[in-house]
Amino acid sequence: MEKITIFDSTLRDGAQAEGISFSVEDKLKILETLDKLGIDVIEAGNPGSNPKDISFFDRIKDLPLTHAKLCAFGSTRRPGIAPADDANVQALLEAGTPIVAIFGKSWVFHVKKILKTTREENLSMIEDTISYLTSAGKTVYFDAEHFFDGYKDDPDYALSVLAAAERGGAKALVLCDTNGGTLPAEIQTIIEAVKTRVTADIGIHCHNDCGMAVANSVTAVEAGARQVQGTFLGFGERCGNANLSTIIPNLQLKRDYACIPETGMKKLTSSAIRVAEISNYALTGREPFVGRSAFAHKGGMHIDAVMKSPKSFEHIDPESVGNERRILMSEVSGRSTIINLIHEIDPTVRKKSEETTRVMDKIKELEYEGYQFEGAESSVKLLIRKELGKFKPFFTIADFKTIGEKPVDGRALSASAIVKVSVEGKEAVNAAEGDGPVNALDKALRTALEKFFPKIKELRLTDFKVRVIDQGATASKVRVLIESTDGEDIWTNVGVSTDVIEASLIALVDSIEYKLLIDMERQIKAYHLG
Repeated sequence: MEKITIFDSTLRDGAQAEGISFSVEDKLKILETLDKLGIDVIEAGNPGSNPKDISFFDRIKDLPLTHAKLCAFGSTRRPGIAPADDANVQALLEAGTPIVAIFGKSWVFHVKKILKTTREENLSMIEDTISYLTSAGKTVYFDAEHFFDGYKDDPDYALSVLAAAERGGAKALVLCDTNGGTLPAEIQTIIEAVKTRVTADIGIHCHNDCGMAVANSVTAVEAGARQVQGTFLGFGERCGNANLSTIIPNLQLKRDYACIPETGMKKLTSSAIRVAEISNYALTGREPFVGRSAFAHKGGMHIDAVMKSPKSFEHIDPESVGNERRILMSEVSGRSTIINLIHEIDPTVRKKSEETTRVMDKIKELEYEGYQFEGAESSVKLLIRKELGKFKPFFTIADFKTIGEKPVDGRALSASAIVKVSVEGKEAVNAAEGDGPVNALDKALRTALEKFFPKIKELRLTDFKVRVIDQGATASKVRVLIESTDGEDIWTNVGVSTDVIEASLIALVDSIEYKLLIDMERQIKAYHLG
């Protein structure tokens, strides 16, 4: 397998996305996740741009990494001064990373209108800066900013920019589709032309303004690029960057290139969930390869086909990227769906057995009461365990109370909750305040349980939906769906009641029980593997 260098810019380019703001601790956690995944180069930030990045570079100077190499990002020297006198260039040296990525202008329009310098001075800025950094022992990648726009405007000048970077000693010439407006056919044609004019490795850096960043990156590799830059979930400025969590499996599993270790590929989904959780980035569930819905099947005929032969509706094995097949409970699925979920818990149960009938009858009973299990298969799995006698509750709620109030001084509405739990005969009571009674109840319940189950601290509620299922009265039943994550998995639970607090509590309890259950299963799996 031919090696493709994967260059991750989540901590730098990803941080420019609207709504994304990394703390130093956030960046350290993402760095650890990407390193364990097997990313080759991690762009840590711009040490000359802000105090947060300076602090981060100080923290990572002696950080042991198992796979990745760190890279600092910055610009060429400014017009009219030497690299040794440029504060930003000096900051790159002080960052202490073995690799430096330098960006420079390759579009005459930018040279004249943005830098306000001459074409010749721009070439000198590029060559001088790269030469200065390579002479200091750094491996330098040159990011040719706006390369494709520049090439289409003036190909000779765009190529002269790459030649200047080569003379300076750049190890790789990264062609940037900075505006995200280039199409795959153009990418292929231009890279094939560039390959005839340069000897250094070619890289690709695409933005997603036309929705083509992944396609452009894959096309670039097939045209000869051997380094791919992007962000791990594709978030970045404007419409985002090329999504590495999609590019990596496409190249490695479908085109037979070596991107990350095989062990890393099986961590792709859990790594995506963790990066999203740290970034406070909401996954849609429909992300290729790593989304919860990527291998979810609902239609009855589709389910029947995928059970007979998975490749009929799955383009790869879900487990190859650390994901899983999900058979959704719905009005268009039936006994085959139930037996598939039962077999995850007890493979000996048969389709027409008493146990299967009992599980189906219970599901029908709950659906009659207003439950809907599509997308809430974690609640179904708990239900199956209970009906098969394979579930022992980790805890029980002895008592709870919620209080909502509107302070007389005009402050915002507040709520508090008190919860008493019992774990193997031992009781704990806890009270908490929150933004509404459900939030208060969630906080009180989890805090009460943390002394018994410390890993509950990892649990976070990420989505909360309420739907009225009987119309026309305040006493109508409500269905509550709660989505939770521990940074490694995502799951959804459902509760139904005429009382929204009780419905929420049912879903909350199932969510916590499911977290404790999967933790137990992880420990058992780790024991057997160890």
